[in-house]
Amino acid sequence: MFKKLLTAEVNPDACLALLRIISGLVIMIHGFGIFNSGHMEGNIAWLSDLHFPLPVFMAYLGKGAELIGGIFLILGLLTRIAAAVLVINMGVIAFIMGSGHVFTDDELPFLLLVLFVFLLFTGAGKYSLDRWLWKRF
Repeated sequence: MFKKLLTAEVNPDACLALLRIISGLVIMIHGFGIFNSGHMEGNIAWLSDLHFPLPVFMAYLGKGAELIGGIFLILGLLTRIAAAVLVINMGVIAFIMGSGHVFTDDELPFLLLVLFVFLLFTGAGKYSLDRWLWKRF
């Protein structure tokens, strides 16, 4: 059994789809904060304290990117574009809004940043709407 565990064949396309879908779900759930006025007020106050320009717009832009980007990742639709937007979003959260301590305080945004960079480079993979749509053209 131990030998089989170490030598079993892996389907990398299925692993990529699983990684894409789970990271999409995680970021989409964070994006649902756009519908919670208390959550958004907290984000706006945080951005105001950091002297971000247009804090209301930036708060809604960030949460909207998380929600829409997460949906696109789950579907595997325009994956590289969605990943690029989310890389910027998580970079701002981890290094500008956060303290940049990626191994302590800001590890979730940094981990998501790494996942989105990976998806930016790999694309959606075999099990995605991107593959189905662009294979036809």
